[in-house]
Amino acid sequence: MEAFRIAVPEAVIDDLHRRLDGAILPEQTPGPDWSEGIPPAVLRALVERWRALDWRAVEERLNAYDQAVATVGGCRIHVVHVRSAHPERLPVVLTHGWPYSFASMLPLVDALAGSRDVVVPSLPGYAFSGTLPVPFSSAAVAERWDALMTRELGYERYLTYGEDVGAGVSDWLAGAHPAAVGIVASHASFSARSRPGVELTDEERAFLASVATPAESGYAHQQGTRPDTLAAALVDSPSGLLAWIAEKVRAWSDGHRLIEDDPDGLLTNVALYWLTRSIGTSFRPYAESPDGDELHPVIDVPASILIQTHEAAYPRSLAEKSYTDIRRFERLTRGGHFTAWEAPAPVAEAIELLAAELE
Repeated sequence: MEAFRIAVPEAVIDDLHRRLDGAILPEQTPGPDWSEGIPPAVLRALVERWRALDWRAVEERLNAYDQAVATVGGCRIHVVHVRSAHPERLPVVLTHGWPYSFASMLPLVDALAGSRDVVVPSLPGYAFSGTLPVPFSSAAVAERWDALMTRELGYERYLTYGEDVGAGVSDWLAGAHPAAVGIVASHASFSARSRPGVELTDEERAFLASVATPAESGYAHQQGTRPDTLAAALVDSPSGLLAWIAEKVRAWSDGHRLIEDDPDGLLTNVALYWLTRSIGTSFRPYAESPDGDELHPVIDVPASILIQTHEAAYPRSLAEKSYTDIRRFERLTRGGHFTAWEAPAPVAEAIELLAAELE
């Protein structure tokens, strides 16, 4: 591994500022605000805030966390590696999803407050990580994460936590890699719906139907079927990229509040996609993941399940079809899809409680 620091060339920042200064925004479609996507007035305010954002100050804040890069399984992996004063305690690997980044997991790193070593890799194709030499799959990423934790960083055992795309990676780690001795999940598995021979209850079927909302799935269809067409637009327009990501951050956050509560966190996240030109490669989990990738092995290691507010009706019985040793099952009162970003304290608590049982 080699040490890494973020240092975006000044010319790239100047180009971003020119594009933001010249942003052309659409006319709003008739209808209630947000019913047809991000309102242009909201987007305009975010563009102006982004133009005023001091990227060098953001870099300094991000570089306060130790970072490195390593080549694992033919893929360059960027990783935040925060060491604690307690190397004897179980470390934890945190995996982000789309449309966020390693920076969105840093509130959880801070909430763990140096209690144990924390590892936050950037998914392949995201931010400063390279792309996989094989089609993107949760199983392929988990194989590299396990090698990162054991061979590169020297840990014999570790805990795992992931969200969105990272939740699948975390499930594969816990299900298929013996060094992963426990899992905390706030995006608990839906894999039981596809497992041969598994019978779902009426409650489980009703829940799965309730989260399969067509109005929220158009982005995934586009990213999965025409990723390069979409990427051509977003990699050339920072205001377009901001609109694409901000709309989802609002829609999926608890109470639709995240972009109002942490606009600079949102802009840091969007800037990482822009400055690394990684939005197109971030679509690969949607376009490349093979059929059955969600069918991780049944997870027998101790599990702590946190039900975030956007899946509030998730039945415990559904979790029990994927996790055989549930030590804790809790419904959070705050924190939506971006749980570690929105509500880091209860996630940190769940990691600490599970670790205490296993150390």
